[in-house]
Amino acid sequence: MGAGGAPSRRRQAGRRLRYLPTGSFPFLLLLLLLCIQLGGGQKKKENLLAEKVEQLMEWSSRRSIFRMNGDKFRKFIKTPPRNYSMIVMFTALQPQRQCSVCRQANEEYQILANSWRYSSAFCNKLFFSMVDYDEGTDVFQQLNMNSAPTFMHFPPKGRPKRADTFDLQRIGFAAEQLAKWIADRTDVHVRVFRPPNYSGTIALALLVSLVGGLLYLRRNNLEFIYNKTGWAMVSLCIVFAMTSGQMWNHIRGPPYAHKNPHNGQVSYIHGSSQAQFVAESHIILVLNAAITMGMVLLNEAATSKGDVGKRRIICLVGLGLVVFFFSFLLSIFRSKYHGYPYSDLDFE
Repeated sequence: MGAGGAPSRRRQAGRRLRYLPTGSFPFLLLLLLLCIQLGGGQKKKENLLAEKVEQLMEWSSRRSIFRMNGDKFRKFIKTPPRNYSMIVMFTALQPQRQCSVCRQANEEYQILANSWRYSSAFCNKLFFSMVDYDEGTDVFQQLNMNSAPTFMHFPPKGRPKRADTFDLQRIGFAAEQLAKWIADRTDVHVRVFRPPNYSGTIALALLVSLVGGLLYLRRNNLEFIYNKTGWAMVSLCIVFAMTSGQMWNHIRGPPYAHKNPHNGQVSYIHGSSQAQFVAESHIILVLNAAITMGMVLLNEAATSKGDVGKRRIICLVGLGLVVFFFSFLLSIFRSKYHGYPYSDLDFE
């Protein structure tokens, strides 16, 4: 029975093959070739990605920030496949560019990259690189970039969004601020480790030594310690420094000024109420000092018992200082808080 059933099954299989459409064999062959090609292409992509990551890890082992030209930028950042995030600082560090802000931003960027490179969380999901204008002019042109420094995040997939460009003008370029931005864009948290800076300690030691030496030399006559005018001047200097935004500058690390790359015009006053330049703090400090001087002169003219004509001149000078410099201060305030309705003398 088994021997007789075998020929019957072969006849049934032969009948099924005869009923297959004649055009299905080329289709099946094409489908098979397509599957083989897709599998080979996927393998090729995996090998290419592995080579790119291996190269990036090798560069990172040498330097925490590796420099890129146009070819490297297109190969490792613009061309897929990628499974890593890349932080790029576009800058102009050559001396002939005279970009002092670029050098300051580079120092903070170096601190951030070193903190990541030598941390226990370091992995191949985040890399730091740099494109200098003189080494990658074509990259600046490709991205329509006309200012430096600029920090950008290139995600593993897709194009960078607006939030992938760091708002340097508003936030500043301190390493801690950059780390917060990177954590927001990549979910990779970088703990910033700053190298020890002994300049503050040395300056404090020198100041204490100077004061101690002065007190020792004047140990028989310490009446100057009770000098109200001296202490008032010291207090005013501290007040001027704090009200001008020096502490904000210390925390945020803003640039000294901004030079427009199109017309070369230098701006010393930031146009936003959420940011400022270092030069702006110096301007505000001088204006506050001038207004204070005017108020002191007005008080002197009102309380002194000298010649009436002299007191009148002092009063006019003090009044002029207050009106002029307070009007200047108001004009700066109006330029930053658009729509502010009040003004005195119009400097705009």
